[in-house]
Amino acid sequence: MKYDDELISKAAWYYYIENMTQQSIAEKLGISRMKVIRLLEAARETGIIQFRISQGNGKQLPIEQKLRQQWNLKNVLIIPTPDNRARLNEHLALAAANFLADQVTENTFINMGYGDTPSRVLNHLANITDVPVSIVSFTGGVSYYLPNSTSNVFKARLHLYPAPLVLSSREVCQSILQEPSVKEIRRMVKLSSFSIVGIGAMNPDATILSNGILSQNDFAYLTMKGAVGDILTHFIDKNGVPVVTSIEDRLVSTPLDTLKELNNVIGIAGGEQKVAVIRAALQGGYIDSLITDEDTAKKLIGE
Repeated sequence: MKYDDELISKAAWYYYIENMTQQSIAEKLGISRMKVIRLLEAARETGIIQFRISQGNGKQLPIEQKLRQQWNLKNVLIIPTPDNRARLNEHLALAAANFLADQVTENTFINMGYGDTPSRVLNHLANITDVPVSIVSFTGGVSYYLPNSTSNVFKARLHLYPAPLVLSSREVCQSILQEPSVKEIRRMVKLSSFSIVGIGAMNPDATILSNGILSQNDFAYLTMKGAVGDILTHFIDKNGVPVVTSIEDRLVSTPLDTLKELNNVIGIAGGEQKVAVIRAALQGGYIDSLITDEDTAKKLIGE
């Protein structure tokens, strides 16, 4: 009997990633426990399940195909939306790490953006790849988003901006950007094989607020200027157009124009509060691949 690929993937995700019981999966999917067992057998036989869930087996679910075609994306990976929304970033990061682990080699360089989700990607990648990966920071302020990069199991070579993310003045920022060590990182960014970026929304629990980099007043001002969120701390409006403020003049971050020139830029984001900014990022052409959850994907294609 041939089973639907989407059903196989969901059963495998719930069982191996979310550690749900076969009975719980059966109840969630509205099928018998025996069918769950057969779906998991099919997942192993078809290679969806190896030592990790393989995201690179060439198959795409219908919703992934729709999203890829609608937004002209190179890659789309959609995970089931977890019942506990607080776990969403963790699940997205795990999916991204699996996606990257299928493709990285010892000579792979990965650009890494600021944020909670990219940081989680690094930590998961540590557990599922045996090769040391070279990480190049997209922004300053690296200490904020690589808190666990010194883990013994993660043999990463780190190439980091030696600067804060946001500086006190335009003059100080311009001076730091002229430093040879900073220029070297900017050159490396253009040579990396993959780029990982989080997509931030204008919500109260945004990483950039919780870390004290910007204030509530800054956020209120940006919202008044039409910002719906940010990529690499560059704020954009609903159409993906950069929102010009004085904050931009004090920012140590890869320019959005540079980001648009790169290949394999993977945006990782999900949740209802991020639908508007993900859509803006897609409209602006800042990412060519997307990893998100099912509920978010449906909103992005208008379902």
